[in-house]
Amino acid sequence: MELRRADVTYSDSTWQQPCPEPASPERAALVAHIAQRITTLGEGRLLVGIDGFTAAGKTSFGHEVARSISEAGRPVLRATLDDFKNPWKDRHLYDRESGEGYYRNAYDYDAAKRLLLDPCRSRGEASCSLCSIDPLTQVDHSSRTTPVAPDAVLIVDGVFAFRPEIDHYWDFRVWLDVDAELSVRRGAERDQDWAGSDAESIHRDRYLVAERIYLDEVDPLKSMDAVIDNSEFASPRITGP
Repeated sequence: MELRRADVTYSDSTWQQPCPEPASPERAALVAHIAQRITTLGEGRLLVGIDGFTAAGKTSFGHEVARSISEAGRPVLRATLDDFKNPWKDRHLYDRESGEGYYRNAYDYDAAKRLLLDPCRSRGEASCSLCSIDPLTQVDHSSRTTPVAPDAVLIVDGVFAFRPEIDHYWDFRVWLDVDAELSVRRGAERDQDWAGSDAESIHRDRYLVAERIYLDEVDPLKSMDAVIDNSEFASPRITGP
């Protein structure tokens, strides 16, 4: 019997990128393998976290896995932790621009739990919010909700996804592994439009510093279900655990 494709529901945020077309048979096979591992965990709601250095390819990979799961007939919700940051208007209250300040203060984990993770985890909740504060426009989308099916798979990408504040929510954890210098180079190229000549220093002196604090304090790789070398987009490799 032919499976009926289910929907993938995306955030209202303007911080969006399209799902990439399959880059190679090898990548398509790896994505399908991860999608199958996730769906075989059970028939109820599942929460998937995808982490890794900035510009490791987390959002693209999340979109690809979501597409694969939906093609197998299961509804998917897509979210990113970038849509659950503290608003820029409050940045005078705390340091958010140093590496340590970014790690400590950029993300609003209470909002992520209240609006997204708790509703998706609770069988009694029928809807959630996929975005709190739009990271580009700063528009508050928290009142806009989307239905959560009983068998929905929520896929959330973002740095620091396995911090203690939210680590216990995940049924499946993915780490996309890239070299630190590759992360800086990719990120600087990606963010030239808004950061200009400061793009490289932002990635090296803020994001990379924050990510190293995260690795030192949390050691997230010890709890991964899959570690994937995503250095070459067309040739990703599962390297652990």
